[in-house]
Amino acid sequence: MADNIQRLLTIMSRLRDPETGCPWDLKQSYATIVPYTLEEAYEVADAIAREDFAELKDELGDLLFQVVFYAQLAKEEGRFGFDDCVAAICDKLERRHPHVFGDIQTADGEDAEAVLKNWEALKSNERKASGQHSVLDNIPQAMPALSRANKLQKRCATVGFDWPTVEGCWDKVKEEILEVEQTAAGSPELAEELGDLMFALVNVVRKHKLDPEAVLRAANNKFERRFRAVEQALSDQGKSPQQSNLDEMEALWQQVKNNKS
Repeated sequence: MADNIQRLLTIMSRLRDPETGCPWDLKQSYATIVPYTLEEAYEVADAIAREDFAELKDELGDLLFQVVFYAQLAKEEGRFGFDDCVAAICDKLERRHPHVFGDIQTADGEDAEAVLKNWEALKSNERKASGQHSVLDNIPQAMPALSRANKLQKRCATVGFDWPTVEGCWDKVKEEILEVEQTAAGSPELAEELGDLMFALVNVVRKHKLDPEAVLRAANNKFERRFRAVEQALSDQGKSPQQSNLDEMEALWQQVKNNKS
């Protein structure tokens, strides 16, 4: 394994060689690579969702290359290298798992939930030690909005700012629905009220111990699967969606839905 890691680092170094490197790679910066990193992360998630483990191997390699690319840029600037990244994550994992690598013993019956709470407590102490004081510090602005909403709510829950039960979350959703309904279409406040409604619904998902990104991704996939079935049914009739009306498509949609597609 070490040989292959060194091989990858050598390839990256050659790609960035000012004299003999690749023109495209030489033009890149931290900022220009970010979209590719996000794309590769989504491709990893997609391969996992499809349980395509042969593709997952390739996608994980692509994602690893992104890490190596950033590390190469930092090395060129004298900031840090790939080994420093590896050392940093090793130190962090050992520090945040004292029940595995330290003297703390896991209590009988202690489950993953208890371990996660301890992890969050350790992270909180680390944030304070680094000069961060708010419980909401260090939540990236660049996160997808749905994931960031979930993260903000989870952080607040660690200090008790949370509804005790999911019923409180549902009451908030109903309140926000009424506010949306009472807001005039096209008004400047509508976007804000819709955002509040979406944020409140994330709380319901979180309370059910589900990931909102995964829940919405599954809903997207279901919608896509059903609409493709509607398109196929129309095609079997020699028609396209553009040649059909809403009533026809809705009837086919209900048929597809009733078939549990």
